[in-house]
Amino acid sequence: MLNRTARLRQLSEVDQDLIRLVQNPRFVRWLEQVNATGGCAHPIHLAGSTTTRDATSGEVLHQYDTNDEPGERLLIRCRNRRATVCAPCSRLHAGDTFHLVRAGLVGGKSVPTDVRERPRLFVTLTAPSFGAVHRATADRELCRPRRNAERCEHGRTPGCPATHDATDPAVGQPLCPGCYDYPTHILWHGHAGRLWKAFNDNLYNHLATRTGHARSELRRAVRISYAKVAEYQRRAAVHVHTVVRLDGAGGPDDPPPPWATADVLAAVVPTAAAAVHLRTPYSRALGERELRWGAQLDARPLRAFGSGHDGLTDDAVAAYVAKYVTKGAADTSAGLDYRVTHPDDITAARLSPHVRALMRTCWQLGGVPELEPLRLRAWAHTLGYRGHILTKSRVYSTTYTALRADRAEHERTASDATDEPGTITDARWRYVGSGHSPGATLIAAGIAEDQAQNREIARAEIGRSRAVR
Repeated sequence: MLNRTARLRQLSEVDQDLIRLVQNPRFVRWLEQVNATGGCAHPIHLAGSTTTRDATSGEVLHQYDTNDEPGERLLIRCRNRRATVCAPCSRLHAGDTFHLVRAGLVGGKSVPTDVRERPRLFVTLTAPSFGAVHRATADRELCRPRRNAERCEHGRTPGCPATHDATDPAVGQPLCPGCYDYPTHILWHGHAGRLWKAFNDNLYNHLATRTGHARSELRRAVRISYAKVAEYQRRAAVHVHTVVRLDGAGGPDDPPPPWATADVLAAVVPTAAAAVHLRTPYSRALGERELRWGAQLDARPLRAFGSGHDGLTDDAVAAYVAKYVTKGAADTSAGLDYRVTHPDDITAARLSPHVRALMRTCWQLGGVPELEPLRLRAWAHTLGYRGHILTKSRVYSTTYTALRADRAEHERTASDATDEPGTITDARWRYVGSGHSPGATLIAAGIAEDQAQNREIARAEIGRSRAVR
């Protein structure tokens, strides 16, 4: 008969680690820490102490030290926004995003409720065509019907007689990779920030022209506030969803003049986008490329809550943006969630042929001296797009920092750990590691799942109680 040590060796690494964790005398306290992080998949490990003293006498009122914790460390959330990296933290980030966007639409979080009466649009800007791609169609229509069409120089037909549903992997792939303009696609991503700035500047200029005001005069009368999110289409090109709001020159506390209406704003959005023309730096390898927004554009008015019949609701837009912001590049099959350090990384990654070609093009263009400021190799994993997924104008609404500070204050209040007046707090912390062991990963995943189910049950109960009322 095998002894205990020999039997343990026959167990898997996960099972051995689970036994080690459970037998630890501090297991219950460790479990409390994991619960406090919401089952974070990759927590940060900190070591240190916090001491609160009376400012006058110097008497120690409260003291916390990780020397008394399991492993002499404290676990805190990783705060990663990507659901593929950490679902619990991405859920928290989505909640913050919802409140950030919603506050700019209906008020709250230091934003006056008057903003719900302002002219507001939900605008979608797309990338132009870089070549024909397969597309999903409704009612079983043909992808790209072409009769008697001549083949391209690569011997491929420019049409596709098939029908594709949304789950077909062919959707978004070029009909002819040889004809597809991969360099311009990458350069468009690399200049997306400048394209947005040019569009935003044009909004002011076209508003001035349409309303008969001088540009300088208009800038003293209105302010364009916005929050925007970038989304990869199936063809791996970024398009932009943005909430645009017209304020007075003072921001959300200042109403716009009467002539600044949603109809006026909607009328200038297409012309402002169409007027954007940027040229890339000339290089002997590529020449010069012209960049612009795509012809497909959508601008819809927003309505507060369930009022009226036209336009999208504020909550629906905020929920949509919050849902998308937690997606990583890998979720949309348009890149990787980690940086590429060598061309071999591109070859080894699980990518579609189209995305692999884009990534290789991005790496190659990163070696062109004239394009060095774009840092394309550093952003090859996102196909040259180096902007944040969510950005906003300075006074659109609150900030992530403020939302997290409010949550931390709420947690301190709930635990009776608020700072007392007339006290001094000395905090000394250092990073000592991150992540979970194999067994701990399994336990954390279970805790995260339990908490998610509890939230769903609570949400359903709240819905039922409201329906009864």
